[in-house]
Amino acid sequence: MSFFSTLNPAEFVSTIVFSLLGVALMGLSWWAITRIAPFSIIKEIEEDQNIALAILIGSVFVSLALIISAVILS
Repeated sequence: MSFFSTLNPAEFVSTIVFSLLGVALMGLSWWAITRIAPFSIIKEIEEDQNIALAILIGSVFVSLALIISAVILS
């Protein structure tokens, strides 16, 4: 039994669709965060070296990734 005989095309397509949806949702959340914040997030992280803000933004993306993966697995 080869690898390609056990590959289900529906699972392959759904994985690609959910991956693209997850990337789009993360991009949308980044856009929303930068629009809502009263300051430049990129300037704060890169130039002012605001580590707390970087950790906060990173945790937002990790939590979004966990939510998206839970939806995919359900």
